[in-house]
Amino acid sequence: MAVKSGYVTIIGRPNAGKSTLMNALMGEKLSIVTSKPQTTRKRVLGILSDDDFQIIFLDTPGLLNPNYLMQERLLGYIIQSINDADLLIFLVDMDSDKRFSQSLRNESYLSIARSVKKPKLLILNKIDLSNQNEVEKAFGEAERLNVFDKIIPISAINIKNPSEIISLIKSYLPEHPKYFPDDQISDENERFFVSEIIREKIFEYYRDEIPFSVEVIIDDFKEREGRKDFISASIIVERESQKPIIIGNKGSSIKIIGSKSREEIERFLGRPVYLELHVKVKPKWRRDEKLLRNFGYIDWNEK
Repeated sequence: MAVKSGYVTIIGRPNAGKSTLMNALMGEKLSIVTSKPQTTRKRVLGILSDDDFQIIFLDTPGLLNPNYLMQERLLGYIIQSINDADLLIFLVDMDSDKRFSQSLRNESYLSIARSVKKPKLLILNKIDLSNQNEVEKAFGEAERLNVFDKIIPISAINIKNPSEIISLIKSYLPEHPKYFPDDQISDENERFFVSEIIREKIFEYYRDEIPFSVEVIIDDFKEREGRKDFISASIIVERESQKPIIIGNKGSSIKIIGSKSREEIERFLGRPVYLELHVKVKPKWRRDEKLLRNFGYIDWNEK
């Protein structure tokens, strides 16, 4: 039996629904999802295996013009993921004409689609928030570009049976032995997913000015036989004025974040944990080369 295996990179502008799509196709929550843009900061790998195929999804940060060093690193992840791909999925947000025009009619977005000589699928996402005329208009406009191998209108958040999309993806993959064991669903460790869960809860709880300048670092992670696992994490902010906002009155806010994070972490790990959170200030960390390296934002050009 021939096995088909390959890398499938999902790209799109911030908040297009890339993480929601990967989670739906995987049948597993690997990428954190919030209503705020730029939630995904590093490429997240999800491995979907069956008897005759292995699809390795790469969920990438939102495509944008970088304004500071961290965003340059995020763009590097996207470029590397495009280079690694056997198939590209371009995701366009159909929530509004404005978002649609920012994506499909965006020259930088289109230049990527035109320049990459690999199979490309265009997914028109969030059609549940559009009417039929808008979807048909977008479909026609995308067809006239003559860039994509297939155009698929969906609502990623409402996918109940992803088998049709999985079969389509499989048809574009090369015959190749599986890259990973069948029981492996990602190349990231538990520390990574724990830090992402905490960051997700921060995105959900705080106002817009807080989440984008926050990073979460796992300082300690101990599995303890017969006792709860011990996890200590630092919430990194850029300004002293942000620290009391994260902590809240008499620690009320950080307690809520800790409680919500712990519940989600325990569901993910399948075992009880003791979680402690600290807040640290690292001025302008998103523009600091050394701190970005320490936080895992590597420069892909050096690889």
